[in-house]
Amino acid sequence: MGILTDLRSSISRVTSSLFSDSDPKRIGIYGPPNAGKTTLANRIARDWTGDAIGPESHVPHETRRARRKENVEIKRNGKSVTIDIVDTPGVTTKVDYKEFLEHDIEEDDAIRRSREATEGVAEAMHWLREDVDGVIYVLDSSTDPFTQVNTMLIGIIESQDLPVLILANKTDLEDSSVQRIKNAFPQHETIPLSALEGDNMDEVYDKISEYFG
Repeated sequence: MGILTDLRSSISRVTSSLFSDSDPKRIGIYGPPNAGKTTLANRIARDWTGDAIGPESHVPHETRRARRKENVEIKRNGKSVTIDIVDTPGVTTKVDYKEFLEHDIEEDDAIRRSREATEGVAEAMHWLREDVDGVIYVLDSSTDPFTQVNTMLIGIIESQDLPVLILANKTDLEDSSVQRIKNAFPQHETIPLSALEGDNMDEVYDKISEYFG
């Protein structure tokens, strides 16, 4: 009986390992509000599946719940990598309902949105600590990347030993500075792009295949 039990146990472990290796990796798209995370998620999803993930908006915190697009197969250089994209809410230390008032949103709706956005930050942090296998970190290259939130999140990603690809987005803007992001996080490779215009997406896909394949 002992030999049979050990054999079944060994088969079970091998089978489990095979299936887990074949499962798509969950790649979280993280970053501060309005960095272009959903624009990037939609760009990737449309390019490889034909479908979008969620609405894009210039209003902050438009993404207030994590959205997931499963089985996105990216083919590069004769190889393919299949990932689940998790578009997460923008992470910030404080969500002020007055931010929404500046976009002609009624006060009651602004308060509701701020509450949902706060819950979304908590959800994003849960995904980061428990449920993602890698991170695409999106930063607006026209703003200062050296903030408390960015430093904290990159630190958490590093402590989780997760592969992370940093993208300097919005290179189509006049104030864009990719070097500023490289200087803020020199320990990681930084890839420039414009998710809105689709600029440099070939390199982005090459790097996704390299980092998460």
